[in-house]
Amino acid sequence: MAKDTWRVVTQGRNGELIIHDFDKAEDIPTSHLQVGIDDCSTDLELRGAPVFRSLVGPMPEGKNVIRYETPEVFEMLTKEWAIPKAPKRRSRKKKTATNG
Repeated sequence: MAKDTWRVVTQGRNGELIIHDFDKAEDIPTSHLQVGIDDCSTDLELRGAPVFRSLVGPMPEGKNVIRYETPEVFEMLTKEWAIPKAPKRRSRKKKTATNG
């Protein structure tokens, strides 16, 4: 399935993520100047996708989304992903005595 959604993720004033979806790359605002095209992605569907000044990407998101992020969002999410997650603890069940 071809990627058919172009997503730009920015950060709002309060640190919240703002997601803008577009039907085609040409709809991405001109505030993000195209400076080239991707020619080395390991995801072959991203090859030929535009590269924009002031955005990190393109990167795949799911089966049909091409994602771009501002450097601030990229750094914030990368730091969150790098934090080791605490292992889940299993609760121990009490053994019940059986009469036998």
